Amino acid sequence: MRISRLWLQSCCVSAVLSGRFSVSSCSRMFSSFPGLRSRKKSGHYGNVDSDHYSSLVKSVVSTRISSQTPQSIEKEDQLLYGSIVKSKAQVCRPLKNPQPLFIDAKRVLDAENMEGIMTRIKLHRDSDHASIPSVTQILKKTMSVQQMFYLERWKKKMIAELGVEGFNEYINNLFTQGKLFHAAVEGILTGENNLNEDGECVEKVSGYLQSISHVLEDVTGVKAIESVVLHEPLQYLGIVDCVAVYKNSLCVIEWKTSERPKPFLHNTYDNPLQVVAYIGALNSDRNYNYQVDSGLIVVAYKDGSPAHTHFLKSDQVVQYWDKWLYRLEEYNGQ
Repeated sequence: MRISRLWLQSCCVSAVLSGRFSVSSCSRMFSSFPGLRSRKKSGHYGNVDSDHYSSLVKSVVSTRISSQTPQSIEKEDQLLYGSIVKSKAQVCRPLKNPQPLFIDAKRVLDAENMEGIMTRIKLHRDSDHASIPSVTQILKKTMSVQQMFYLERWKKKMIAELGVEGFNEYINNLFTQGKLFHAAVEGILTGENNLNEDGECVEKVSGYLQSISHVLEDVTGVKAIESVVLHEPLQYLGIVDCVAVYKNSLCVIEWKTSERPKPFLHNTYDNPLQVVAYIGALNSDRNYNYQVDSGLIVVAYKDGSPAHTHFLKSDQVVQYWDKWLYRLEEYNGQ
């Protein structure tokens, strides 16, 4: 085949030079020779259903695309929720009034040294404590811009769905359920009946109690229930839900309820600061002859699904203590 091709090529060249044929004539003759045609490579596109592909392209091209752009969405968001306020970058600075978290004169109790009776100090807003802010008040006033934005956005969304009256009723129901839940937990831990005998209140929080049932199995040695703790040098106070042993560690325990799962510690927002603030106040308070170096946040769910527990070890408590002191200084500087 190669010899025939070379022979034909030489004939064409000789014919062109002698003037008997033109270049175009030789080209046509050369291409018409069946054995010398180049074989085309087969590709994947030869198997494509062109009719189906054409209709698919037409459907995609003819589909309407939203006229919204990032700029229009931002304008719409500003109309609904207000302009975006960017928080300033936090500058690392030393604490103005550093305070120790642990007191050398007090010891941390363990499961084998749980002597003494349970403490329950009620809050009395007399003249001495009237001006002392609570932990929850301080955290609320010093909330970050980002937290305030999301909280306000959630509130406006709920009002848009439920109306103002419906939203207020929703908040009141959450508050009532929280009170009933804490009363039920207190009754379980102390053996007292803090709920209505008709069982109606128990039914309202039965899902929450089922949610924390596996946690209560590991809670022993209750030292305090719904008791006031006061940090006199730093001038703040709070009411701890519970101080008890959890898996051989004495902890300040906070019982929380949530409609959304909170499997990670960062999902609990300022709850770690709240727990650590209570730990610092309890350690400083002379009404308690012991101190605590661990914390526990328990998030219960109404549908009875297992509660999430977030244990704060001693080194974590120390880290959050500094963050709490910064928030406290920010509050006092307002």
